[in-house]
Amino acid sequence: MPPFDTLFHNAILLTCNRSFDVIDRGWVGVRNGRIDAIGAAAANGPPPAARQVLDARGGIVMPGLVNTHTHLPMTLFRGLADDLPLAAWLQQHIFPAERAAIHPQSVRWATLLASAEMILSGTTTCCDGYFYEGVVAQAVRTAGLRAVLAQGVIDHPAPGVPDPRRNLDCARRFCRDWLGRTETIQPSVFCHSPATCSLETLLKAKQLCDEHGLLFQIHAAETREEAAHFRSVAGLSPIAFLDRAGLLDQRTLLAHGVWLDDADIALIADRKASVSHNPESNMKLASGTAPVARLLAAGVCVGLGSDGCASNNDMDLFFAMDLAAKLQKVVCCDPTVLPARTAIRMATSEAARALGLDRQIGSLEPGKQADLILIDTRAPHLTPMRQPASAVVYAAKGSDVHTVMVAGRLLLQDRRLQTLDIERIMREVNRLAAGSAVL
Repeated sequence: MPPFDTLFHNAILLTCNRSFDVIDRGWVGVRNGRIDAIGAAAANGPPPAARQVLDARGGIVMPGLVNTHTHLPMTLFRGLADDLPLAAWLQQHIFPAERAAIHPQSVRWATLLASAEMILSGTTTCCDGYFYEGVVAQAVRTAGLRAVLAQGVIDHPAPGVPDPRRNLDCARRFCRDWLGRTETIQPSVFCHSPATCSLETLLKAKQLCDEHGLLFQIHAAETREEAAHFRSVAGLSPIAFLDRAGLLDQRTLLAHGVWLDDADIALIADRKASVSHNPESNMKLASGTAPVARLLAAGVCVGLGSDGCASNNDMDLFFAMDLAAKLQKVVCCDPTVLPARTAIRMATSEAARALGLDRQIGSLEPGKQADLILIDTRAPHLTPMRQPASAVVYAAKGSDVHTVMVAGRLLLQDRRLQTLDIERIMREVNRLAAGSAVL
């Protein structure tokens, strides 16, 4: 066998495959951007040959994390309007800030900042929805991340789309420009919510997605007020409203899904739609606690998301895994609910499935894309490490990530970014924030 392009060895492998195999003293061989083989080291034998050999030093190698709900340019708004209810936060602060400060240059630098933050904390794939998404796509491509990127659609004037009657034209143009352009970026359409998009807009957006086999994204059942509004106006829950319109299927991703009753959960499961769970923003905005345990019990695919940095305020999925697991235990008064392995799946294999990428990423298996991360476990908070999965969820932090690879390309090595100049990016974002009176 010819040598691998890259070999990770002397590692604990968390494969995140169907049986969640854990391999001690394992190795992963990468060839042509894909995982070519994995295995356990032979006793006292040399590792397989490779052009580049990376010694994990006993650390954990696992699939890269998959963030199922982001608004990448909103790193520009980090800390802008904390500790406010969602309606006041959105109407009085975020929407005005977007009108004043969101333009192609700010979107580019803020997306580069988000990309750096994700790489540094082990995220290799993200699912985004925002405006000027073509600029977002260029920045994400520069960073080297994998992504599902959606042009935002809302029936109000928005950045780059001052006439809301043209919102779907903008989305259609973005999808046309990026469909098939690169293997690592897939276009999508993101409708802001069923309350801010008309039924006509929702139907046309879903039709656009269906025409090209794309993911349709939407905020849904996020707040108590939203749920009450739909029941009073339409006599239906937001989920039932979307279902009656024919918008729920296997290519629909529902962001948040907090205010769901048993009928809603049954609909989501029956239609094979997926849910992006965002525990940090749900808690920070006091939106409520999503019924994740009930969704999982019903067979719904649930992926983990960070939401935007204006409502989180970071993109560290390690903390999100920890929070998601513990929050369900508290709500259900059951310490066995949402165990560590389930939380990891929500950030890897199940997140990939929610985005329709599970045949490509989400687990360490031969033939899949070489999107993987190395966690340095030589730290006090990871010592001793009895159960690797438990350590990842309940003890590891994004700052423990040592190496990141996407499609066989190293984006982070020895904790140093390989594709981005982080000092310049932070300077530019700080300059943009200081130059806006709103920010």
